Amino acid sequence: MSKKIVTDWDPSEHLETTEEMARYLEAALEDGDSGVIAAALGDIARSKGMASIAEATGLGRESLYKSLSENGNPELTTVLKVVDALGLKLTAVPVDSDKAA
Repeated sequence: MSKKIVTDWDPSEHLETTEEMARYLEAALEDGDSGVIAAALGDIARSKGMASIAEATGLGRESLYKSLSENGNPELTTVLKVVDALGLKLTAVPVDSDKAA
């Protein structure tokens, strides 16, 4: 039996359009886990180039890498600056009435 080589899959290498990035972030938001959301923002930022996102937001590149990771805990201000620099926006929609309690 031949050995199989397994490599890590990096979502940032596959996010090419703003629409793909928006769908990816939307899926993370639907998941509801803050670590997943931060990591998704980090993946999208890396796909656009973390240095350019750092410059556009006025935030440090290294601090963005740290806060936009699965274990990161970015401040809301950071999230909003990054989302804006990515050319995206966050929106709110009503929760399905069956789930609201």
